[in-house]
Amino acid sequence: MRPAPPEALVLAGIGSVQFGAALANKLFDDAGPSGVVFLRLLLSGVILLLIARPALRGRSRMDNTAVLGFGLILGAMNWSFYEAIDRLPLGVAVTIEFTGPLVVAIAGSRRRLDLVWVALAGGGVALLTSRGSHEGVHPLGVVFALIAAACWACYILLSQRVGRTFARLDGLAIALVVGTVVVAPAGIVQGGDALLRPHVFFGGLGVALLSSLIPYSLELVALRRLSAYGFGLLMSLEPGVAALAGVLLLGQTLTAVLIVALVMVVAASVGNTLTARRLPAPAPEA
Repeated sequence: MRPAPPEALVLAGIGSVQFGAALANKLFDDAGPSGVVFLRLLLSGVILLLIARPALRGRSRMDNTAVLGFGLILGAMNWSFYEAIDRLPLGVAVTIEFTGPLVVAIAGSRRRLDLVWVALAGGGVALLTSRGSHEGVHPLGVVFALIAAACWACYILLSQRVGRTFARLDGLAIALVVGTVVVAPAGIVQGGDALLRPHVFFGGLGVALLSSLIPYSLELVALRRLSAYGFGLLMSLEPGVAALAGVLLLGQTLTAVLIVALVMVVAASVGNTLTARRLPAPAPEA
C-alpha cells in the first residue's frame, strides 16, 4: 500500500486540532485553560510513551537539545493558545496565530510580491485588534495569540528537525513529556481537583487525541517528506476550519468584520501559494 501523501496528512491534522480546540473550550469553566492544556499534554504524553518507548541513550547533545527545545515550544504554544481562545472567538485566535506559519512560508522566498501578502495578513490582524471589544476581541487575548503564533513558527522548524532525527514518533513522545512539565505548575494550580472529575478527565482524553496525538503524529510524519515552506503554505485552510468549528460546536458568530479579517489572512496565504507555483524553475549553475 502506498503511503498517504504528506499534504493529506497535514490537512487531516488541521481538522482534528481545530475541533479538538472547540472541545477543550467547553472544559474551561471547570478546569481553566491551563488545567485543560496540562491534562491534554499529560494524557497524550503518557499514551505516546507507551506506544513509542523512546530512548535517549546514544543521542548527540545537539539531538537532545533539539528535542528539549521542541518540548519547550510545544508547551508554550499550547498554553498561550488556550489562554487566547479563552478570551477570543476560536476563528479569531487561529487567524492571529496563523501569522506564525505564514511568516515561515514567506521567509522561504525573496520576491517583492511577498510584501503584498505580508501587508494583507498584517492588515487582517490589525483589523481584528482595532475593533477591540466591539467584536469580542480583547487585547490580552490578542497578545496570547501572537505568542502562540511565534511558537507555531518555531514548532514548524523544530518539528522538521526532530522528525528527521528521531525514529518513528520518539521525538514527539519526549517533547510531550517536556511540554507537560512546562505547563504543570499553572495547570495544577488552575485546574485543582477538577482535573480528577470524570467528565473533565475523559473530556481531556478526547482533547488529547484530537488536538495532540492525531495532528502532531500526522504532521511529524508529513514533515519528513515535506519542507517547512510547503507545510506553511498548506496551513491556509486553518483559520477557516477554526471558524467553522467555533460556529458548529461553540455557537460562536462571525460578524462581517471578523469574516473580512479572516479572508484577508487566508487570501495572503493562498496568494503566496499560487504565485509560488507559477515561478519558473531556477536555471542550473554553470
